[in-house]
Amino acid sequence: MPAQRRLINFGIGATALCLLVGGAVLAGHDAPDSQAGKGAARGAPEPDRATAIGAYLDYGPKGVQRMEELSRWLGGTELRVGHSYLPGDLWENIEGRPGFLSSWAAWRKASEDRMFVLNTPMLERNEERVPDDEVRGLLRAGAEGQFDEHFRRLAERLVLRGVPDTVIVLGWEMNGTTYTHRCGPDPAAWKAYWKRIVTAMRSVSGQEFRFDFAPSRGRDAVPWTECYPGDDVVDIIGMDSYDQPPARTFDEQVNEPYGLRKQVDFAAEHGKPISFPEWGLFRNGDNPEYMRRMLEWMDQHKPVYQTITDYCPHGVWQCADNPESSAVFREMLSGLPDAGPSVPAPDPSGTPTAPKPGKPAPTEPAPDPNETGWCAAFPLSDWFGQWLTDHEFCLPG
Repeated sequence: MPAQRRLINFGIGATALCLLVGGAVLAGHDAPDSQAGKGAARGAPEPDRATAIGAYLDYGPKGVQRMEELSRWLGGTELRVGHSYLPGDLWENIEGRPGFLSSWAAWRKASEDRMFVLNTPMLERNEERVPDDEVRGLLRAGAEGQFDEHFRRLAERLVLRGVPDTVIVLGWEMNGTTYTHRCGPDPAAWKAYWKRIVTAMRSVSGQEFRFDFAPSRGRDAVPWTECYPGDDVVDIIGMDSYDQPPARTFDEQVNEPYGLRKQVDFAAEHGKPISFPEWGLFRNGDNPEYMRRMLEWMDQHKPVYQTITDYCPHGVWQCADNPESSAVFREMLSGLPDAGPSVPAPDPSGTPTAPKPGKPAPTEPAPDPNETGWCAAFPLSDWFGQWLTDHEFCLPG
């Protein structure tokens, strides 16, 4: 059995080991300049080009492996967007624990044309139905800077892993009631907290992050425009849009208050491109008309990227429950001009087994089977100050 990657928790003895390697690390690590203003929001949409296509296929290594399989199913169409989620249970997971993002970082770095999209919770216990009064207090604490260090550490780890240009979908679907990082209990504090997070992450040397403001389509619990934190801290205006009521038709999804049309108009008013981090089928079942119209809408309005949520009931490749929509998706996205070498399409009967529903990543990600040896995560920033980021030291297996 190949040796699995292990994270070692260190006590006092680790300090001595860290001091032995610290000199070598410091010698090769330049102290970053203050970069609070670097990575400021782009003032205009990107040049017109084909939308970068991807899918949410799994949060970890399985998602990376399935990217190539989905590309083959689409006749070789290049999937340029990898999409994952940080767990929202504990701060140590929101910080991006060592090893969690390694597979996606390797995938992103394999091609300059790729994009890594990372949904990032703003608060821990993000799906525990925390009451409004407590949410209000947490948002105000965040606005005062009490959680800055968690996001600074996440930024340091992303830069260290070579993905400083990650698209951060921060506090997604904030206009709803599902997540602890929701906006409704205190929109003013929520906006101030968003600014604190962006400022903290942009302060890290080498970062090139883009921040995606992505409400759910429609009004939901609060109009999402009331949560918009400002052009200086937002790079992309996203929207999570599933085929579900209260909109009964696609035209209603476009024209409902705070719907698809509002997203396009609002983004144009603020000089921002749009995106669709999450979209797909839902309560209206297998709906090929929705699938066709949604893809046509994206072709017309050219979002920076789109990633369908590909598990049941939303998906088309990993979900056998939507055969008609699957056929439309495959027909419209197969063999696009930016596709790689022609790859024969597999037997349609080879649709993979759908994973269990659930976007958020579990607390403990599965180890990467391609990584061997013993790895030790050193929290050097805790010991040596903010001018030194965390490092991992690995011994061969």
